[in-house]
Amino acid sequence: MSQTPHPTGQLMKLGIAQAVLFVLGALFGRGLGLLLGLDAFGAAGYGNKEIFGILLIGLGGGGGVQLARAWYVRKYGDPKG
Repeated sequence: MSQTPHPTGQLMKLGIAQAVLFVLGALFGRGLGLLLGLDAFGAAGYGNKEIFGILLIGLGGGGGVQLARAWYVRKYGDPKG
């Protein structure tokens, strides 16, 4: 039994939501890193503080994507079927 695929308009909402929340999450991670003194783009090279700053940016972006996906699944159902 296959489920009817989601309309293109709904999938576009998912894509746009994921893109926007990825950027916002990455900016949040960057800001949090700066508050904690973990500058991902510091002039000192790539030490532990810079690596953890990069990690926070990645976690923020990934968290934003997952938040958008959770919203979509709750509103429209799982697009994977």
